[in-house]
Amino acid sequence: MADSPTSTAQHFRLLPLGDAAITVEFGNDIDPALNARVIAFAETLHAEMWEGVVDIVPTYRSVTIHVDPLRMDVTTLSDRLLQLSHAMTRHTTSSGTQHTIPVLYGGEWGPDLEDVAAFAKMSAVDVIRLHSSVLYRVYMLGFSPGFPYLGSVPEPLAMPRLTTPRTRVPAGSVGIAGKQTGIYPTSTPGGWRLIGRTPVALYRPNSSKPFLLNPGDVIRFEPIEPQEFDRLRREQHDDAH
Repeated sequence: MADSPTSTAQHFRLLPLGDAAITVEFGNDIDPALNARVIAFAETLHAEMWEGVVDIVPTYRSVTIHVDPLRMDVTTLSDRLLQLSHAMTRHTTSSGTQHTIPVLYGGEWGPDLEDVAAFAKMSAVDVIRLHSSVLYRVYMLGFSPGFPYLGSVPEPLAMPRLTTPRTRVPAGSVGIAGKQTGIYPTSTPGGWRLIGRTPVALYRPNSSKPFLLNPGDVIRFEPIEPQEFDRLRREQHDDAH
């Protein structure tokens, strides 16, 4: 199967991944408009409900479609993807949900806040104000269940990730890695610069909708005090039971 030329109506390429998956590339940039097309394409694929498709994974700039090769071969999938691309307009977009995520910045909850402040040549208070002043797009979920890759961080705060990752990052930790910011839904190893923590559960494995955030959503961080953090955490725990 040959790659689709980038001059097609959708400006995408089809890249085969063995006999059970194809990646559809829409471009090479981290760009909100490009990502909106990616998500809209993924949503259209979900709505098609093609027999044999077992997973659809949108990223910053591409969608990977996994199939059961006993029920659909990649040649058939390629033909259908090309037909679908011509049926969609270039300006098809997806509108997500807006969320406010409360965050307790600094201290034991954000041990790298002072380092980010030194990197940005500003006070920790100004880092908090700047980080929480931006609307962030959920470009994709990955790394661990429900982990949102958010962008873009204001340029002064775009500190590279740690050289040596931590062996354990607490669930709810809010971090920075270059131009990205994100939230750890579960306790995992990680190398992002931790500046705060949210009491909000992003991953609820026993729920019919386990992920709070979805690609295309928009979030704003809201600074809170320790008392509010404890109150919200108790409410989250009560809701889970």
